[in-house]
Amino acid sequence: MNDEADAISTDAVRLPGTPPLWLRLIGEAAAMVRFYSRLPLPALGRFDDPANPPPFAHACRMLPVASLLIALPPALALLLLRLTALPTLFGATAAVAVGLTITGALHEDGLADMVDGFGGGRDVAHKLAIMKDSRIGSYGAAALMLSLMARVILLATLVEHSPIIAATGLLAAAILSRTLSLGLFAALPAARVDGVASAIGRPDSAAIAVAGALTILSILTLTVPGFGAGRVFIGLVVAVAVTLGLGRIANHQIGGQTGDVLGAAQVLAEIGFLAGLLAV
Repeated sequence: MNDEADAISTDAVRLPGTPPLWLRLIGEAAAMVRFYSRLPLPALGRFDDPANPPPFAHACRMLPVASLLIALPPALALLLLRLTALPTLFGATAAVAVGLTITGALHEDGLADMVDGFGGGRDVAHKLAIMKDSRIGSYGAAALMLSLMARVILLATLVEHSPIIAATGLLAAAILSRTLSLGLFAALPAARVDGVASAIGRPDSAAIAVAGALTILSILTLTVPGFGAGRVFIGLVVAVAVTLGLGRIANHQIGGQTGDVLGAAQVLAEIGFLAGLLAV
């Protein structure tokens, strides 16, 4: 009898006051939007408390949905500015700027800190100290400039092909890159015990599986109709290869991951996917 009771899903039999699954998913998506962006998202109901969000380790399953919402404004900016007589490069630059404003340059800050630490540190402790320093060095500044240039050029080139295809590619890149960063989070040990990435809790395997399934569904829906399966496959391969390569470098340099490494993974995977779409 106890075995039968244990087999019943907690979503089917809920304790009084426990929200249904669909409300929990909305709350988790809202929590991911707040964590990864500066969008002023208010409480969406009595089960959505911005001051007490659901555990990241479980709620990250809704990261693909949050990534889509976060990337919508820059994608719309890309489309709207294409309707004007402004140069394509200006529209792509403005779209990237909108994205940076929404995220607070969260991922770019991680990229700059990581490159400064890896490039200037003499040992693991020194590298971690540099990465924690809020000041930016020459390595980080160069990496930041090059990454922004790469995204602007890639988006501008995509817009020349088709503004709608460029917008869908941007949305897919945002979703895929954050999910790959999440996978890196789960795969590597924490290099710093007092860091943000260590404090929020490692994503659990079920959450990773759900996020992965949502990501694949999103990519198939958004990009395959416009780019074709071949280009999308190349983009996926490049993005995954970049993420795995960064993971190996981080493991060698500092023995695992930090929030800065995860932010860098998002930026580089996004660039890798967009470049892969244009590689052939």
